[in-house]
Amino acid sequence: MKQSMNKILLFLVLGFFAVSCEKFDDKFTDSIFVDENAERTAFDKYLEKNYLKPYNLNFMYRMSDVGSDISYNLVPTELDKAERLAILIKYLWFDAYGEVVNPEFLKYYGPRIIHLIGSGAYNPSLGTVVLGSAEGGIKVTLYECNSFDPANISIETLNEYYFKTMHHEFAHILHQQKTYPKEFETLSAGYYDPSYWQERTASVAASLGCASPYGSSQPREDFVEIIANYIVQSDAWWANLFDMASKPGIDQSGAVYQENLDGKAILEAKIEICRKWLKDSWGIDLDAMRACVARRQQNILQALDEGFAEIESFNN
Repeated sequence: MKQSMNKILLFLVLGFFAVSCEKFDDKFTDSIFVDENAERTAFDKYLEKNYLKPYNLNFMYRMSDVGSDISYNLVPTELDKAERLAILIKYLWFDAYGEVVNPEFLKYYGPRIIHLIGSGAYNPSLGTVVLGSAEGGIKVTLYECNSFDPANISIETLNEYYFKTMHHEFAHILHQQKTYPKEFETLSAGYYDPSYWQERTASVAASLGCASPYGSSQPREDFVEIIANYIVQSDAWWANLFDMASKPGIDQSGAVYQENLDGKAILEAKIEICRKWLKDSWGIDLDAMRACVARRQQNILQALDEGFAEIESFNN
């Protein structure tokens, strides 16, 4: 009897699925999964010419679930944002290294994957958001790509969300291959805090000789934050940082954070270590790179126009 009832239930279930498929099958939409055999778009052809062929680099603008951190709730990058970022990443990163170092440098040492994610990777428990990551010297992931506002392009915002992140992550790739001098770690030793750096203000971090609160979390982040900010930030930004560094820090409550350190002298010493390491280890002139990026930052609208014209040419 029990076996008979099981058979009856099985037939009922199968019958339900048969009716369900027949009833709802005609309402299915197009698949959300990318068809690898689908015809390539003009943008795909642009990426092949400017990234895949010269750098053997897969520029992933369609979010890959396999290549994403599943511990976060993430969304894909909108197409128009991906196009703009692809143009500017080439202009402000790849072309800059080609100009200052040599055109072959990033062919050897650059990442093999750039993955764009539309949203940030938020840590609600810590009140932080991840803007980028570098994995094994091979892959760079950029988050918050949907925050790009084409109608209100601000170089300060672009630096904070994307370009500083790119130089930050690439500096990680470089020091993972050739380690930075241990002397660097001694300059702010005892003041790094990987657990509560997010509670520090920019003023407090500067007073400790760090370029940012995140830089005060641990030495390797401090090292790449010095390099990234030195490359992309303006003279005015650095003048303000040095001014904060020469004074006691002010925390979030407005209280004075006094550690009796000469934050400005520490920052200057760190910059010099980074400058020498980049030159001796990689043949990169840090000041020449900074000047090149500053000049290119003034021409990003023209770079976008030329990039879109190139993308459009693949439709012809």
